[in-house]
Amino acid sequence: QVQLVESGGGLVQPGGSLRLSCAASGVTLGYYPIGWFRQAPGKEREGISCLNSDGRTYDADSVKGRVTISRDNAKNTVYLQMNSLKPEDTAVYYCATTLTKNLCRTRPEWYDYWGQGTQVTVSS
Repeated sequence: QVQLVESGGGLVQPGGSLRLSCAASGVTLGYYPIGWFRQAPGKEREGISCLNSDGRTYDADSVKGRVTISRDNAKNTVYLQMNSLKPEDTAVYYCATTLTKNLCRTRPEWYDYWGQGTQVTVSS
């Protein structure tokens, strides 16, 4: 079955960087859209970046210029490089994929499979 496992979260100071990983099994990520989402306490899940199978990407305005989504097909892993982190970036970060759609979106309802999440805390 499809499994997604996020890693790479942690505590980082404002202005710092993190690279999150989303490792997949049961699915070849290069064939399907992938999205990165985050959810802060008391807030709705927010789509921040997504990657199409053809390599096209989309970043939400809240993170544009500070994140880069990428894929390593050999490792069947998608990454989210986050730079210039701010306290408001603190959240649980999730990756997700869908096997039934061709294009990525940053709407949570678009996706069928989710990882368990990784906590990112930005604080001094």
